[in-house]
Amino acid sequence: MRIDKDNIKIILILLVLGLGIGYSYLNTELNINGTANINSANWGVHWNNVQVSNGSVEATTPTIDTGKTTVSYSIILNTPGDYYEFTVDAVNGGTIDAMIDTIDSKLNGATITTLPDYLKYTVTYSDGVALEPNHQLLHNTTEKYKVRIEYRTDIELNQLPATNQTLSLQFTVTYRQATDDAVAVDHSFNGHSWETIINNVRSGNISNYNVGDTKTVDMGTFGTHTLRIANKSTPEECSTEGFSQTACGFVLEFADIITTHRMNPYTSGDANLDGSTVNGTGNKGGWEYSDMRAFLNSTTYANESIDYSTTGIYSSLPEVLRNAIIDTRVVSGHGSVDTTNYTTIDKLYLLSRREVWNYTGTYDTASSQTRQMDYYASQEVTTSSYSGAIKQNNSSNAVWWLRSALSTSTSGFYFVGPAANPNSNYADYTREVSPAFRIG
Repeated sequence: MRIDKDNIKIILILLVLGLGIGYSYLNTELNINGTANINSANWGVHWNNVQVSNGSVEATTPTIDTGKTTVSYSIILNTPGDYYEFTVDAVNGGTIDAMIDTIDSKLNGATITTLPDYLKYTVTYSDGVALEPNHQLLHNTTEKYKVRIEYRTDIELNQLPATNQTLSLQFTVTYRQATDDAVAVDHSFNGHSWETIINNVRSGNISNYNVGDTKTVDMGTFGTHTLRIANKSTPEECSTEGFSQTACGFVLEFADIITTHRMNPYTSGDANLDGSTVNGTGNKGGWEYSDMRAFLNSTTYANESIDYSTTGIYSSLPEVLRNAIIDTRVVSGHGSVDTTNYTTIDKLYLLSRREVWNYTGTYDTASSQTRQMDYYASQEVTTSSYSGAIKQNNSSNAVWWLRSALSTSTSGFYFVGPAANPNSNYADYTREVSPAFRIG
């Protein structure tokens, strides 16, 4: 579809951010018998340090007026996908704690109820948290706001403006003296909503998130569990052809145990996908054909026609999180009955021996095709020093499955022992389940 740029030019001018100074809240009558020395107090809320952080559109540089209460700029957005973004500091340089009283957004002088279909306009804290009344701004502190204007791409042709549009946007925050109702703004990973976390990951705004940070998630019948940031980095080796992406990018793993489950059937007579019987080869087909993989990803385990679409782990996660989980290339080692590693595309996956202990030996045939997770590297976990990998289930040290098949065995998969030591078991053993996934 060809779009004539001359017909969809948008000119946005004059975004005014005003700070109402609530002197009416500051009047105080002192009636003291005797002598009192009262230090002077001053109100010092103002804008400072405006910086364009993104955008290559035609624009003026945002400027702060001499009173430091107004930021003004103008831009031209020519084509869907164009955007402009800057940050500005809300500074409380006085001696009186402040908090947000009111927030008002106007378009062409009228309070915004809906925006034109082609425009997306937001003012948030720099980490994506929404501004709300009663948010505090303590004296001698600063909060950074982010202003973003975007010519949307997720629109139909009939939603585009037929003529050039001149829009005046005004965003006003009124601060007043803080009261007992003042609320601290939580900028932590745990304090953010999943929507905010997902938006920050997608925009690369994750500097405030640290490996090891945790947040709980409600999984319905599986109960409430704890997710932690297991990985943030994407080193050059992640770009190697065929390299597993399981420890590349922004990875969340469960810091606790969800439930227990077998890895695979093992008893003689269980059917393989080709119609043959297992006859004691419980790691035949490796991670790819395992019952565990189907259970985690809420698919069907073909060997026994078990449908996990409503009872599996993936389907139990909140919808907002499910929609943000990206497909991941998962490379897994094989047992002695197979000769090649397995590459799958999964939503959820178990960790490998390399990703926990940085093991690079031959017993895990895929150890060279992945890397140690940032979290376990930070805990200095190795095959001889592994206490940093301990997970607990109901206050007891857990024994949790890995996806790595034992290369010298017809039936064994690795697991993390109760002391977080490397170990292996028959595939049909019931062990604890603690998967990982990537969002983006």
